[in-house]
Amino acid sequence: MSLTLILTRHAKSDWNTKTPSDHTRPLNVRGRKSAAVLGDWVRALPTSLHPQQALSSSAVRTRETLTLMNLSLPETFSERLYLATPEVMLRALQEAEAERVLMLGHNPGLAEFAHQLVDHAPDHARFEDYPTGATTVIRFDISRWSELRFGTGSVLDFVVPRELLAEAV
Repeated sequence: MSLTLILTRHAKSDWNTKTPSDHTRPLNVRGRKSAAVLGDWVRALPTSLHPQQALSSSAVRTRETLTLMNLSLPETFSERLYLATPEVMLRALQEAEAERVLMLGHNPGLAEFAHQLVDHAPDHARFEDYPTGATTVIRFDISRWSELRFGTGSVLDFVVPRELLAEAV
């Protein structure tokens, strides 16, 4: 048996907002477009990879990203995933219940988490810095998330929204 993780960094946020905190910063126009195209991409994956559960930071920009992805799945928003370290993300994922999970978060922790999870990084220049909207599909040969360990995932796919938006033109 295998489990699948779709690991997504929130889409591009708005730095010109007058929001009172980083936690409440929304997406910008490009981010909203990117989130929608990421949702299209995820829905176009084989059905066997479609997420069944979402674990997300509680920040406004991750909530908006997930909403605009339009995936219709149970969602859990957690304060502990806001600017989380790879170790915190690992523990959260180890508590997941579905076989296929979408996790949304923030850099620098999310990029570090992606690198630590996989046995080999994909041959893609942007995997290293994991820009906004970057998404990796990772398969693990385990039967329960509680068995998850760093360095055991196989990358099935990696994409950044800029490539998807260029294809849509």
